Amino acid sequence: MTGTPIRDFLHRRFRDMEVRTHELNYLFWECTTRCNLHCRHCGSDCTAPGGEPDMPLEDFLRAFDTIPERERQPGFTVVVTGGEPLLRPDLCELGVALKKRHVGWGIVSNGWLYDRDMHRRLMEAGLGALTISLDGLEAEHDWMRGREGSYGRTLEAIAIAARERRLNFDVVTCVNQRNLPQLQAIHDRLAALGVPQWRLFTIIPIGRAVGQPELHLTDEQFCQLMDFIEAKRERPESPMRVTFSCEGYLGRYERRVRPNPYFCHAGINIASVLIDGTISACPNIDRQAFGQGNIYNDSLWEVWQTRFEPFRNRRWARRGMCRDCKMFGNCLGGGMHNWHGDCAEVLNCHYRKTLGKGK
Repeated sequence: MTGTPIRDFLHRRFRDMEVRTHELNYLFWECTTRCNLHCRHCGSDCTAPGGEPDMPLEDFLRAFDTIPERERQPGFTVVVTGGEPLLRPDLCELGVALKKRHVGWGIVSNGWLYDRDMHRRLMEAGLGALTISLDGLEAEHDWMRGREGSYGRTLEAIAIAARERRLNFDVVTCVNQRNLPQLQAIHDRLAALGVPQWRLFTIIPIGRAVGQPELHLTDEQFCQLMDFIEAKRERPESPMRVTFSCEGYLGRYERRVRPNPYFCHAGINIASVLIDGTISACPNIDRQAFGQGNIYNDSLWEVWQTRFEPFRNRRWARRGMCRDCKMFGNCLGGGMHNWHGDCAEVLNCHYRKTLGKGK
């Protein structure tokens, strides 16, 4: 089943209301493109030297300050990403600046540099949320991350963060053909460390992931992943919550593998400031096709209020395989990160993947 008509109707009404109000409550900052790993699936194709200089902290804060204080609702969060944000020496300075503005903040990290001293300093600067990536057991994780020893350092970082009760912490895993058989073992390892939440993703064919078949699940393997998550949610072996990401509409799996119905919040509740100043939504979205302005020429807040039309009106996505799909009203063409290049066709349709295995 894909859901009852009344539930689908109510969810669409809720989604339409969110679009009309477009309350900004989640702001990404791509603070660097430098990285200390060389991940096979990197969507931005970051390199160690970096393709762009780090954005000065004062430039980001100047853009942030265009958001009126009255519009920063409780729970407003700045999420710092990259590249690897821990390569910047001024993250604690950022945290202090955001604390003075009564705004929460978090980071997305590969964990290589996250040791006890880093944890202490970041917490003192007000760190409230942390996401660390673990992409398999030792051999598979190091293969995916492109650096020997990454698994051990990542596991140490996860153990440190999992013990911190003041932190909204989760682990994410990009599921591929090599780590799919390891999901139970990864689950058990994370649960033993006390990780509160584990989010599972798949990989879209962009950046370095193009032309690497091992990174992409077949339709049958995708359904295996859905079945795994459903089993963990129905019969939890530990307090750790297991969920699927917000990638796209899942048809009959929709309410089985995530706590809330699918809804791409990009450009509706989520914005980003990218390394070159581009204003967009989630950082993985095609920045050339969907960039909405630039902080060096435009007011971040004015852009948020007056642009973002491609995110808030998805009629343009009625093309290719989405043109005649009966589930378009629930899906709207899937996650915005699945539209790249000339946007002639969605890169991934999770709904179609689930159709070959009925229940």
